[in-house]
Amino acid sequence: MATTRELTSDADRRAAVPVLRQLWTDRDPDAVRDWTSDDDYNLFGRFVDDDLVAVAGVAVQSLLHHRQGAWLIDLVVDESFRDEGHGAAMLDFVESWAADADCEYVALASPLTKTDVHDFYDAQGYEKWGYVVESPVDSRR
Repeated sequence: MATTRELTSDADRRAAVPVLRQLWTDRDPDAVRDWTSDDDYNLFGRFVDDDLVAVAGVAVQSLLHHRQGAWLIDLVVDESFRDEGHGAAMLDFVESWAADADCEYVALASPLTKTDVHDFYDAQGYEKWGYVVESPVDSRR
């Protein structure tokens, strides 16, 4: 049986690092653990029995549309548990949590090259409505 809950303890957050590093392969484990403990970062885990199979990190912010929204920072399913519905279940959990937190939307940004990720969110009913641009800070000097 699968369950999903917020990961609040340091032990929970440490356990989430190997799963998160499947998304953030270029990040040091300590750096990943550090950002999961930020005050405005909410970390959730999905478990099958005692196995952590998926994690999601969410920050509540008022950015786009100037409304309060839940920004999905991270959503990753452990490689050995993919294609079993855990990503969709985790997203459903995040959406319910966001509604309880008085958020008006759930949003995320994704690199253009991640077409499989885009297909997943399209299948979940997410709509592309904008365009995200960025520039490294040091490029302006």
